Amino acid sequence: MNKRWNIRPEGSNWGDFGADDRYGRMNLITPERRLRALQEVQFGQIFCLSLPLDRPGGQVLNAHRCPPAFKKVERDGVNMFNLALEKFDQRLTDVSSDEAVLLYSQYSTQWDSFAHKGSLFDVDGTGTPKKVFYNGWEIVDESGSGTHGELGAHHVSIANMATTGVQGRGVLIDLQHHFGNTRTHVNLNMLQEVITKDQIQIEEGDIICLHTGLGDLIMQSPITGPDASIKTACAVLDGHDKSLLQWITDTGIAAIASDNLAIEASSTLGLPKDFGHHGPILPLHEHCLFKLGIHLGELWYLTDLAKWLRDQKRSRFLLTAPPLRLPGAAGSPVTPIATV
Repeated sequence: MNKRWNIRPEGSNWGDFGADDRYGRMNLITPERRLRALQEVQFGQIFCLSLPLDRPGGQVLNAHRCPPAFKKVERDGVNMFNLALEKFDQRLTDVSSDEAVLLYSQYSTQWDSFAHKGSLFDVDGTGTPKKVFYNGWEIVDESGSGTHGELGAHHVSIANMATTGVQGRGVLIDLQHHFGNTRTHVNLNMLQEVITKDQIQIEEGDIICLHTGLGDLIMQSPITGPDASIKTACAVLDGHDKSLLQWITDTGIAAIASDNLAIEASSTLGLPKDFGHHGPILPLHEHCLFKLGIHLGELWYLTDLAKWLRDQKRSRFLLTAPPLRLPGAAGSPVTPIATV
């Protein structure tokens, strides 16, 4: 038994991949499953599934996250951008540029690590809940400095996901085709109807990609940011549907990505009016990141891929989507590539 916990959350898979597991359902993307994913490539055509990292633009979708901010890098007090090196030596013909960028790791197209969402849970059975994350890991100051450990989460950081390569079979579910751009809370029955109508097959180890159309609305909006109405546009999964959460458990999917803000209804809208229980504001996040070790991808761009797959009467493709190997990070920008 994992020594970090005596009681694991109901419905979790803690310990199933080992007492010290940090990879969750990424463990299911085996070499054999990668080989099967490669068989989905028939044309060698690729689709970039990332928004430009300065999108969605502004702070309409999340007031706490900002677009990239470029900072200058200096050499001997001189700005190292568009710099003719003859300034330092007349014999040199090079023109050099360098830069620093302040990135909010979850502003644009991203993966959530298991450090993004934990829960207060009584892992010791003492009656006192602790702040814990997937597989019972706690975020502690391992450096002893009192600084980085408070901001980082090495045991469950996004760097673990990066080392898996994140290459496997993607399966696209086109919610936008069936529900349009109207805000729709998709429960399990509605999701299964779409899967049946589109003859989609989902197997253990697949990465589900949900096309809602929000990424396309973002790309059609001004770079300064979309209209506030976008916050309640397009489909989201109904994270409060327990049967949907059980379906996620039963299918054995390795990860979920979407072109919307949070896959489920975003917490940036605040507590729903009917929120009367004691529990998470983002139940799908808790179920996936905390209980099952399923990474969540958000704000991807899936529209061009969705159109191509529908024209070809396909839903499967090879997905390559490693995040930045950034130890201690709770999330990471990503440039996913679909190969068909």
